[in-house]
Amino acid sequence: MKTAFITGATSGIGKATAIEFAENGIQLILTGRRKERLNELKEQLSNKVAVHIMTFDVRDRDMFTDLYNHIPEQFSAIDYLINNAGNAHGLASIQNGDIEDWDAMIDINVKGLLYISQPIIQQMVSRQAGHIINIGSIAGKEVYPNGNVYNASKFAVDAISKAMRLDLNGTGIKVSQICPGLVETEFSEVRFKGDTERANEVYEGYKALEAKDIAELINFVISRPAHVNIADSLILPAAQASSTVLDKD
Repeated sequence: MKTAFITGATSGIGKATAIEFAENGIQLILTGRRKERLNELKEQLSNKVAVHIMTFDVRDRDMFTDLYNHIPEQFSAIDYLINNAGNAHGLASIQNGDIEDWDAMIDINVKGLLYISQPIIQQMVSRQAGHIINIGSIAGKEVYPNGNVYNASKFAVDAISKAMRLDLNGTGIKVSQICPGLVETEFSEVRFKGDTERANEVYEGYKALEAKDIAELINFVISRPAHVNIADSLILPAAQASSTVLDKD
């Protein structure tokens, strides 16, 4: 049985991917900061596949390392790494940005991805097999007003994905990046720091993508034949043409 390691599995794309994988018989290592949500998801999916949960913040390298070193043997050979954990904090011009927001985005979106990836890549290299899916964003393809540091963090994910593919060429490991546009999840509520009304406005007047849409694409990417790697995929709702062009009612 294949094993997937999913970061940010407590909500949105990560949770939807866990559900999609369970439906396809892939056992799961689910990680996130909210233990109660992880336990609920484990209970929901354990009748389909084996599930192991790890509660930590991707910024905490020491805690991750300790938990990773104690993964049960059943889950120790990780076939799929889904680097999904990420956040946008605030929406402000560069001159008015909050430095704590900048730190959070760089630490979670860039450093956190690297902390998780390296030890898992090392064991994939030792087995000459594996597939890494980095969840990027349209924000890593084109900048938009007030996106600045979030854009920079997602451009870094794009660069890391390309560099991984170069460094791991010949090891039997595939590296893919999936870059969503507007997806209706808790993402905007985090960006606007709990301002639900402002978050909801992001999705008014058009049909946004759903987390399940991205999960289905992730499952498609990992299920291609051994000789096929979908290296990079930009997925948008039909109403979205770019970061700033959106057809609203």
